[in-house]
Amino acid sequence: MRARLRHRGRQRHGGGILGYPLDQLREEVAFIAYHFHWTPEAIMTLEHRDRRDWVREISAINSAINAGGPA
Repeated sequence: MRARLRHRGRQRHGGGILGYPLDQLREEVAFIAYHFHWTPEAIMTLEHRDRRDWVREISAINSAINAGGPA
């Protein structure tokens, strides 16, 4: 459940990511850049959820290759 916040007389819903560990962000950017050859700037424009989805997808591809299955 999201908290309700008051902002200049209007209610709005809080939630989402307030901060993101810099080490984890660097690791995600380096991982995607290494495998897809995307620029760090392009990767940084991705939403957090999209970046995490790409990390999971790359990991699944790597796991399949390492297991000798289809990528």
